[in-house]
Amino acid sequence: MIKVICARAEQLPAELQPGERAFSYFKSARRAGVGTIAKGWHGSLKRKGFRPSPATWDFVQFCLAVCATDLCGMRNTSADGWTRTIELSVGLHEPLRWEPYRAELEQLLKVLTGDYWTLIFTGAGMPPPEGRFVAKPQDCVSLLSGGLDSLIGGLDLVAQGRRPLFVSQLAHEDSQRQRDYAQLLGGDGAHYQWSHGISFKGPKEPSTRARSLAFYAFAVLATSRLADPCPTLFIPENGFICVNPPLVPGRVSSLSTRTTHPLFIAKLQQVLDGIGVNVQLELPYRFKTKGEMMNDCLDPVRLQQLAWQTTSCGRFRTYNRTHCGRCVPCMIRRAAFTAWTGGNDDTQYVYSSLVGSDKSSGPDDPMAVAQAVLTTRSKGIDRFLGASLAFAPVDERPQYRSVLTNGIQELEALLTGDGVL
Repeated sequence: MIKVICARAEQLPAELQPGERAFSYFKSARRAGVGTIAKGWHGSLKRKGFRPSPATWDFVQFCLAVCATDLCGMRNTSADGWTRTIELSVGLHEPLRWEPYRAELEQLLKVLTGDYWTLIFTGAGMPPPEGRFVAKPQDCVSLLSGGLDSLIGGLDLVAQGRRPLFVSQLAHEDSQRQRDYAQLLGGDGAHYQWSHGISFKGPKEPSTRARSLAFYAFAVLATSRLADPCPTLFIPENGFICVNPPLVPGRVSSLSTRTTHPLFIAKLQQVLDGIGVNVQLELPYRFKTKGEMMNDCLDPVRLQQLAWQTTSCGRFRTYNRTHCGRCVPCMIRRAAFTAWTGGNDDTQYVYSSLVGSDKSSGPDDPMAVAQAVLTTRSKGIDRFLGASLAFAPVDERPQYRSVLTNGIQELEALLTGDGVL
């Protein structure tokens, strides 16, 4: 079992038990073997006027604690090389508020990471920063990653007359792009860009299935700066990636990411409602493919100018900040451009065609997509989807089925155009 303790420095145990890992919130514990989460951030937030509710602040602490645990818990030490058993002691400011939702949170984390979690809530968290609050003029919050979907989300909100406050998670290769888009769409003061700042010595787990929780924590924190007592938090992601149906049987469950899966978002909303965080999570594009998002964008002129600059690649850093062209996110991106412009895409790809692309590293994503397309061709979309739509309410199931059908068709057009099929 992986055991992790997250608390403010002075509340950490004097001695750790063998195998335990520990992290201190917002400042270094100055102890060997103890990691740090977001050093200096608490004071920075206070200086910038943040005064979140205790419930909102504890949500931030909880998410960062989970991210730290996810990073330090190596999957290759587990029996099957993937599924971990984790005990997390997470320090909060108001732990009793969270006790009724322990089981829901453990299940939520299992959906997200595929692991078995046991949560222990303690009073060892930091109190919320008490800055001098002045409401910002924006009327909603939207995630801004530097990717194509989040750019379209921002373009559409502005075209609709909304005034979004953009939130980004710092990414080395995308940080300037995030700032540029936020400045273009919202102007000065319409962007927060943060990092979880998790540091520790030792190996780091590369799968990072829980990393999105830091993004959600930052966005929920940002909503505390708005005047609206229950603001909307927009999560702009196309429906095919939201559901992320397993392309082949070996990619079921958490082997495919669940970052924006509607079931995960619904469970997260239930927890936020229960602990008293007043925010409405919204997946505005859950019934649209990436190609449909591009075709329906309310600011086509700016999209034409900016779309090719966005980042989609799952191996962007591996290929020196160049799109590989053959991972699943790259193929969905290329398929969307084909559906939008007929293939006129100025993005630079390492492999501009799937034919002859390198298969020496990572999973063979083109083969998995081809198998999904061929299964749909020969046996129908329902055979391919299997139980992927079991989560959906009956009245929404046809819409999810439609977006997944259209997504497969976009990918089929790409593979056909490249001569793979």
